[in-house]
Amino acid sequence: MQARKKYVLLGLCACCWVLLFYWGGGVQLRLLRLLVRQRGDLVRSWPNWTDRAFLPRYAHLDELQMETGMAESPRQRRQAWSAIYKDSHCRMETCFDFTRCRRRGREGFRVYIYPSEKTDRVSESYRKILASIAESRYYTSDPREACLFVLGIDTLDRDQLSGQFVPNVDDRIRGYPLWNDGRNHLIFNLYSGTWPNYTEDLGFNIGQAILAKASLNTEHFRPGFDVSIPLFSKDHPQKGGERGWLVRNSTPPRRKYLLMFKGKRYLTGIGSDTRNALHHIHNGKDIVSLTTCRHGKDWEKHKDARCDHDNLEYERFDYQELLHNSTFCLVPRGRRLGSFRFLESLQAACIPVLLSNGWELPFSDVIQWNQAVIEGDERLLLQVPSTVRAVGNARVLALRQRTQMLWDAYFSSVDKIVLTTLEIIKDRVFSHTSRNKFMWNSLPGGLLALPEYSSHLEHFPFYYLGLGLSPSQEFTAVIHAVSPLVSQSQPIMKLLQVVSKSKYCSQIIIVWNSEKPQPSRSKWPPMPVPLTVTDGRRKTTSRFLPHVAIETEAVLSLDEDTVLLTSEVNFAFLVWRSFPDRIVGTHPGATSGTP
Repeated sequence: MQARKKYVLLGLCACCWVLLFYWGGGVQLRLLRLLVRQRGDLVRSWPNWTDRAFLPRYAHLDELQMETGMAESPRQRRQAWSAIYKDSHCRMETCFDFTRCRRRGREGFRVYIYPSEKTDRVSESYRKILASIAESRYYTSDPREACLFVLGIDTLDRDQLSGQFVPNVDDRIRGYPLWNDGRNHLIFNLYSGTWPNYTEDLGFNIGQAILAKASLNTEHFRPGFDVSIPLFSKDHPQKGGERGWLVRNSTPPRRKYLLMFKGKRYLTGIGSDTRNALHHIHNGKDIVSLTTCRHGKDWEKHKDARCDHDNLEYERFDYQELLHNSTFCLVPRGRRLGSFRFLESLQAACIPVLLSNGWELPFSDVIQWNQAVIEGDERLLLQVPSTVRAVGNARVLALRQRTQMLWDAYFSSVDKIVLTTLEIIKDRVFSHTSRNKFMWNSLPGGLLALPEYSSHLEHFPFYYLGLGLSPSQEFTAVIHAVSPLVSQSQPIMKLLQVVSKSKYCSQIIIVWNSEKPQPSRSKWPPMPVPLTVTDGRRKTTSRFLPHVAIETEAVLSLDEDTVLLTSEVNFAFLVWRSFPDRIVGTHPGATSGTP
């Protein structure tokens, strides 16, 4: 009996302890959690470090305590972008009026430039852009014929601290009667934003306009609508431009230096992290990575402990010598994503190694950049040397050759940059007859493979080797005549006999460029091949224009006084069949080539 009472008493005590823990301790635990949460919401002060004296060289203590010093989140960036560009989801189908362009087929693609006011300040670079459009085959002076409109206001530099900045653009463009919230308008821009963040704010609302912009961020790029263009200097030539520097292929294809960079270093602000770290990969032997902080008016006030040493090392190497003798060239971001180093590397056949996260590369809609550049990651800088060392010689040679093709085809002049931009937009408008990526990424490039001629690769002889096709077995002879036909012993009569005897001749076309009437068909000698006489007076450049009567891919272009043998004609054609992508000269007065 006593034992039973003892067990009952112990059970009651255990129940009391459980209840006490639940009602007492549980409340205390919940109260403790609440206090901890409230305390966590408070800004914790930095501890009293023993080496606090060394902190100011990196950041002031007040800056570390402030929330405003923190980097903005992706959501904040998207909200800021949406506030600047309200039509951030534009596509050609939603923000472009196709009816303005399709009134006369592909010939309906016309570009109108708004006239500039006399008081407008226009930079040299924007003058070149406008001149390239005005001299192109797409320009029209009548806005009623236009498919695309370009502002006469200089919008290239939208940095408010720049002397090229044009104010009040918003008010001016709203006054254009054809603005229509930017619909069917094209805006060019090289620099956006200002110190310290260099955002992509242009200082005015572009509405539904197409943006042709350098340093475009992939987060803000509107695929199939905007066009990313390269950053080019004011000295970039309007026309022509120098050819690439790869004049011959050396074996092995590697140069004296494996990897190089020489440029500015930013001590603070956006873009400083990437360039400040470049000294870590410099070894002074096969990898040369040089930076200087000697730029700007107040560089001495902000210089750090490395500045003096970096400046001395910087002067030891010549930039052009490094550019000509390096296999790979680092192209790190600057204040903005794009850099002048990109085009300089392409021209020098120095394979660009990009360190610019989020950069939408120029003309990315049509150019396959993985065949010409190596894209790195700013956060993985120390892996770049081992990455480029692992690239084999065959791959190095292919990359260098592709840099030359892209430079010569699209980037060597402002004229090519502007025309490439227009052609990309035109292909979007007439997508059913647009060029494919093979045309854009193969010689001679998309600017010379016109869809007006054909959109089929097999119709272009310079694609034969890539497609595994064989050139034509016959040619058409086109003879340009101006002299009246008065005798059967004239040089043109002998030329007709010589050419017609070639077993490869399919037809002969005589282009009559004289003001006198064409001779009757009876005056021409009988030919073993078809003979056609056409009027060429209305076509001043008819020698190099496609002709509806031409049925072959190869054309032998001749003047009426050309003196040739049939064997020479045959030899010229056989040489052309070996090189169908080239013009083959046979005589000072005769060439064979393609229409």
